[in-house]
Order: sequence, then structure tokens, then C-alpha cells
Amino acid sequence: MPLLAPSPTHPLTPNRPVPVLSGLCAFNFSAAAHIVSETATDCWSKLAPYLGNVICCPQLETMFHILIGESSKVNGQLALNTTIADYCFSDVQRILTSEGANESLPLICSAQPSNFTEGSCPVNSVKEVEQAINGSKLLTDCKTVDPVKECCNPVCQPAISEAARRLALKVPGLFSPDDVRVSPIQQSVVDDCENVVLRWLASQLTSDKAKSVLRVLFNCNVNRVCPLIFPDPSEVARNCANTVKNATKCCMTLDNYISGVQQQSLITNLQGLNCAASLGMMLQKKNITENVYNLCHVNLKDFSLQAFGSQDAGCLLRSLPSDVTDETSSGISFTCDLNDNIAAPWPPVSHASTPSSCNKPITMPAFPAATSAWNGQSQAFMIIFLLPALCLAMMMP
Repeated sequence: MPLLAPSPTHPLTPNRPVPVLSGLCAFNFSAAAHIVSETATDCWSKLAPYLGNVICCPQLETMFHILIGESSKVNGQLALNTTIADYCFSDVQRILTSEGANESLPLICSAQPSNFTEGSCPVNSVKEVEQAINGSKLLTDCKTVDPVKECCNPVCQPAISEAARRLALKVPGLFSPDDVRVSPIQQSVVDDCENVVLRWLASQLTSDKAKSVLRVLFNCNVNRVCPLIFPDPSEVARNCANTVKNATKCCMTLDNYISGVQQQSLITNLQGLNCAASLGMMLQKKNITENVYNLCHVNLKDFSLQAFGSQDAGCLLRSLPSDVTDETSSGISFTCDLNDNIAAPWPPVSHASTPSSCNKPITMPAFPAATSAWNGQSQAFMIIFLLPALCLAMMMP
């Protein structure tokens, strides 16, 4: 039987007090109430450390942009000053925590009050932004974003980058016609201006539409990298140096190594591809040239957290944006696949870096494959706290 989690939209402890807010933040939390509640669910207290990279943090950043976009309709500003940003950040954190979100979101998602400011971008008002950018083109390119095509054949992202660069040009002397490449300082300004542009974009769309667009854009970044931290694989390299004589020992060592790494997080199938490539290249640098993934039957799902009671049921999240759901009958759940046995590809020796998720050596499904583990229905398995680390967390105060 699945373990049922308390609803994050209700107090997790019987007498949790209503959050006391500063009264100095002008955000219209009522207008964005459903986005705030969705964020609290996506960042539910016990799940956030395991879903932070894929679901929680992208949703949190989306909510930040929507809140400022909504407030700009009233005050005409797309950024807060540092004092007000402190108050708003504290208020947002208190509201999310009161609805069941993890209290350590600033640490999990590297979030801070500066997320509400303009940073180094020289423009922060709606009027200035609309004077500097081609707003109609930006809306045309970004009002509808294809979640499958946008990451590899982008339409919206170049439009946002162009708009951000136009804002960055307001910094006197920052860019020169002779610049061959963008310097770190220039890129920092452009990145901050991209946040301002995203807030403006959010202000032009309904909150639901803004969430859909922003989550697709953020998800492109999510799938480009492996979020796992790999310890030194020297022991694996030693035991896999001669697989002809020690194939069993090699595979046992590799399995133990991956079993330790997989406890860190739930990942998407595209992240699994990057993680497999990262570890493979680490082993190649230690003179392991044989495809030990094939020898030891390593699959992409082996790099993700495993389902409770099984060491052969890694939970791969879909590569498209998704949310945690709070269902009255079944509790907290999220969709992933347990039966999609995609063999981990061994990276070609010629590769100096991890392969792009747009140049995949294998076919990757955007959605988890259908599984027979759910009463024969054609849908992905709904994990409802069946993961050992999460079960342990549920027992903790």
C-alpha cells in the first residue's frame, strides 16, 4: 500500500499558525494564490530535497517572476529595491512554509532576496523595457512555447536573449563593436536583464500561461546537465581494469558506486543520459576503455533514486515540465517511470564533454513509458512515497 502524505495545502501540524507577514511587501498574493499553492506542493517539505532540481526550484523561480510581473501592473516596476526585496522574500517563504513547503528552500534552490531585484541590469521599469525591446515580436515568439521543440530548436529563447541584450546595452561602454566574445561581466549583465525580460513577459500573460512558458524555458536548462555529484571512482577503475579476469568484481564495485550516487536525487531521463556520460568519461580518464555499462547492464534509471523494496526500479522523471500533485484520495504523488529500461550509453572516447541532450545517441521518450505496475492501465506509475529515503524522511519529526 502506498504511504499517504499529509496535504501541503493544509497544516502538517494540527495548530500551525497563520503566517505573520511584514505588511511591507506589495505583492498581490491573492491574485497568484494558485501559483503559490502549486509551488508549495512542488516543494513539499519531505520531497523538496529529492525533486528540487527538476520540479521544485524551476517552479519556485517561475513563481518569483509571476509575482513581480503581477505587481508591475500596479507599480510599473519589474524589480524591487533591496529593502523591499528582503521583506517580500521573507513573506513568500513564510507563506510557502505555512502551506507545507520545505523550510530550507533558500538553500535547496539557492534562492535569495536578490532574486527580486534587477541585479546589474540597468533597466527595471515597464516603460523603459517597452521602449528598448520589440515587445510585439517577443510576445509572438513566446506566447506559445512548444515543450518538445523549444530546447533544441528554440524560438522563444533567442527572442528573450535579444531583448535582454538590448537592455544590457543601456550600460555605457559595456559592449564594444570590437568584442569577439562575451566577457563574464557582460554575460552577468545580460543574465540579469533576462530575468527582467521574463518578468515583463509574465506580466503580459495570464499566470497559468506564464507558468507554462517559463517552466518550459527553465526545463531546457534542467535537462542540459547532470545534477549528481560523483565521488572519486578510483575503486571502480581498479576493479574494472581487467574485466576479462574480474568481470564479477568489476560489476559489483560499479553497482555499489552507482547505488551510492543514486541516493542524491530523482532525475529526468535526459539528465540520466548526461549522468551516464559524466561517469563514463571519469572512468575513461582512469584508463577504463571497455564499455562497462554494457558489461554490467547499467541503465539510465540506475542513476536515479530507486523505488522502495527494489534495487532495479529507478524512478526516471519525464523530461518535460511536470508538477507534484495533491490528490485527496491518494495523497502527494508525482509521475515517473519504473519500467523504461534504457541502456546507459558508453561515451565515445573522442568525446571531451558530455553529449548535448539535442544530439542524443539513443531515442529518449519525453513522457515515461506505460507500465503494467498500475493495474494494467496505460499510464506511468504514480510514486507515492515508495522511495526508501523518502519513507525514512516521513518518520522524522
